[in-house]
Amino acid sequence: MVFAAGDVTEFLSINLTTIIATLLNFLILFLVLKFLLFKKVNAVIEERKNDVSKTYEEADAAKANALELERQYDEKLGQAKEESAAIIQAATQKAQQRSDEIISDAKVEAKGIVDNAEREIEREKKIAVNQIKDEITDIAFSAARAVVERDMTSEDNERLIEKFIDNVGEV
Repeated sequence: MVFAAGDVTEFLSINLTTIIATLLNFLILFLVLKFLLFKKVNAVIEERKNDVSKTYEEADAAKANALELERQYDEKLGQAKEESAAIIQAATQKAQQRSDEIISDAKVEAKGIVDNAEREIEREKKIAVNQIKDEITDIAFSAARAVVERDMTSEDNERLIEKFIDNVGEV
């Protein structure tokens, strides 16, 4: 293929009419696109930007709420720990007081039992002493009766005394 010099120059030449027509076509296309498409696209872009902004605000609010809930939870947990410690301490004190009361009551009861036992021992001792006295009196009366009933010699007297001592030893 051989090109003539005139063909190349025509191809490369600048035609003012074509440039103006192209610019007018571009301007008309731009205005049509601007009124029909750019407004809608800009509205969609603006709406999307607002949605993203709203989403960020909601996320920030949710994060702030979560931090507040965490703070409240930590505070309540601390209060619960303090309350449980106070309850345990109160229960320990109550148990100690009850233990002291039980021990005190047991000591009082034991002292009462010991006192009753000592009184009972003393009473039994007095009864035994009184019984011994009564028996000694009976033996003395028996000895006196025997002496009065018969004339006694000093040997009889000694035998009676020995018998009396033997009888007292048996009691």
